[in-house]
Amino acid sequence: MGRLDGEVAVITGAARGQGEAEARRFVAEGASVLLTDVRDEQGAAVAESIGARAAYRRLDIGEEHDWVAAMADAEERFGPPTVLVNNAGVLRLQALETTSVEQYMDVVRINQLGCFLGMRAAIDPMRRAGHGSIVNISSVQGLQGMAYAISYVATKFAIRGMTKVAAIELGPLNIRVNSVHPGGVDTEMSTEAVRELGLDMAEGPGSDPMATMPLSRISRPDEIAAVVAFLASTEASYCTGAEFVVDGGWTAKPPF
Repeated sequence: MGRLDGEVAVITGAARGQGEAEARRFVAEGASVLLTDVRDEQGAAVAESIGARAAYRRLDIGEEHDWVAAMADAEERFGPPTVLVNNAGVLRLQALETTSVEQYMDVVRINQLGCFLGMRAAIDPMRRAGHGSIVNISSVQGLQGMAYAISYVATKFAIRGMTKVAAIELGPLNIRVNSVHPGGVDTEMSTEAVRELGLDMAEGPGSDPMATMPLSRISRPDEIAAVVAFLASTEASYCTGAEFVVDGGWTAKPPF
């Protein structure tokens, strides 16, 4: 038996990277999963490779009607969603002085508004199911600042606060809400961001900022997925409104 047997999960940003790892871990643990993304070809291929308990649907997380349709699709395929992982996000690196309103609001729309819309859309099916777990992916930048990431940091701090509000309001419905705060994760998004900062982790220990941290390396997506799966399970039945830091010691000794 898997610890997620019978659960129905919706995971955003699941076509690659951390979201893909979460989807694979959830199905391995017994859940049925609707993978969502805007990378349709990749997402469909990942879902097909996972098997019959996985399906893909396009979801623009900043669009309210897309969320309504996605939740309905998940329920029609597998039953009422009992787990939501708000995983999708974007990182735009730009100096505060040169960040335009349009650039800033684009990140807000995806990272912050998308999380809000997802949580709101999950309430009704979880209420009908009698339980639920919402896992919001924030970041270590939801706990501390980072230069050239004004919009990203703002939205990740917002997710941290929104998680606590949702935990307070949804607790009486037996819906738990927690935030996960990864440090550097070995994904396409992280690699692109690191390169924008003028760093290349492939050049060896001398150029790898992660080497200065306590665990001396970037994390693997499956390491984050393991914590998310725990929070989705009944093993975390008394965890809500909490911040789970999975950062290899980043917050103890920042690499930058």
